[in-house]
Amino acid sequence: MDYEWIDGGVTAPQGFTASGIHCGIRKNRNKKDLALIMSDIPAFAAAVFTQNKVIGAPCIVTKRHLKDGMARAIICNSGIANTCAADGIEKAEAMCRLTADTLGILPDDVLVASTGVIGPSIDLRPIEKGMPKLAAALSKNGHSDAAHAIMTTDTVKKEFALKFELGGKICTLGAIAKGSGMIAPNMATMLCFVTTDAAINSSLLSEALAEVVSDTFNMVSVDRDTSTNDMVIVLANGAVGSSINCNKNDDYAKFVEALRALCIKICRALAADGEGATKLLECRVTGAKTKEDAMLAAKAVINSSLLKAAMFGADANWGRVLCALGYSDADLDVGGVAVSFLSAAGCVKVCQNGAGINFDERLAKAVLTQKEITISVTLQDGDESATAWGCDLTYDYVKINGDYRS
Repeated sequence: MDYEWIDGGVTAPQGFTASGIHCGIRKNRNKKDLALIMSDIPAFAAAVFTQNKVIGAPCIVTKRHLKDGMARAIICNSGIANTCAADGIEKAEAMCRLTADTLGILPDDVLVASTGVIGPSIDLRPIEKGMPKLAAALSKNGHSDAAHAIMTTDTVKKEFALKFELGGKICTLGAIAKGSGMIAPNMATMLCFVTTDAAINSSLLSEALAEVVSDTFNMVSVDRDTSTNDMVIVLANGAVGSSINCNKNDDYAKFVEALRALCIKICRALAADGEGATKLLECRVTGAKTKEDAMLAAKAVINSSLLKAAMFGADANWGRVLCALGYSDADLDVGGVAVSFLSAAGCVKVCQNGAGINFDERLAKAVLTQKEITISVTLQDGDESATAWGCDLTYDYVKINGDYRS
C-alpha cells in the first residue's frame, strides 16, 4: 500500500483543529499543560484503555461518553493524572462541561484524558480560567502546541501524519502521543489521540483499533509498568466523504494498514524516548509456532532488565536473550534458537541452535553502540512472527523516577 508521510499531526486531516497552552496546572510556566483537539463536525469515535485495575477517572468518564460512538472534542491536561483522587470522576466530568460550554457543544461529546502524578486532586480553577484562551487558539497550526501540552517526562513531542487513497479519494490520518516512562501497555499505551477525515462507523473503527493495538502499542515496553491512565482515542469525521460503512472490504483493509503504519511510527518514537534511554531496541521474532508465541517471546526480550542494561553497556551478552525466551511462556524449542544483533554498523550472529558461537567482539561492540539496535531471534517452530519495541536501561531512569513529583 502506498502512503505519504506529511506534517500536521492531528490537524493534518480535514475538519480538525487543535491548541495547547500553559494554564497553571504545572508550576513551570514554560511547559504547556492543557491541550484541546476539535472536529468541526460530529465524528465517529473509538478508544482502548488501560487494563490496570487502578484506572484513572478520565478513562472511566471517556468510556461513558463513548457509548453512542460519537464525539466532537478531546480535552487533556498534563501534570496531574486525576487518578486515585476521591473527587476524580466529578473533576473529569467537570472538565468535559467546561470544554463543552466554551465550545457550544454537548458535554457527552467531549472526551477527557489526564497524565501526570497519581493521587492529588486536580484543581479546576486554572483549567476554567484558561479555557477561553485554549478555545480561541484552536487552529490548523495548533497541532504542535497540543503535542507539547500532553508531555510529562517526554523529551520530544510525538506527532505524525500520513496520506493514503481510500475509495478513490485522498484521506489522512494524524496523531499526537505522549509516553516516556510507565509504559507496558495492555490494550493501549499512555496517551495517543488519532484523527482521520475518512468516514468509518464506530463499530468498524473499534475493530480496526483493537486489531492494530494488539501488535503495535501492546508490543511497546519501557519499564514493564502499565499506567493507570493509558488511552488511545480515534476520531473519524468523514470530512473527505470516503466511507467505510458496513463490512470489512478492501477499503477497510487499506484503512487498517494505514492505521498500523501510523501506530508503528508512534511506538518507535515512544520507545526511543523512554525515560533515560540512549538506544531504541527492536526485537524481531520469526519462525514461531503461533502468533501469540512470537509476541510473548519478543515482549519478554524487550522487557528484560538484564538485556536492557547490557544494551546500554554495548555488551553482546546474548545469554540474556535466551534467558528471557525461557521464561516467556512461549512454546518454543530452545535447541533451535538463533540470535543476531543488527544496527547501522552491521550484523553479528552470536547464537545458533541454542548455543554460543564464535563472533567478533569488536564488531559486536560497534553494532551495539548505535542508537537503534535490532535483536533478531529466529526460531524453528513455525511460520509466525512478531516485533516488539523498547529501550536500554540507564542510570538516568532511576534519577528521573527518584524525584518524579518534583
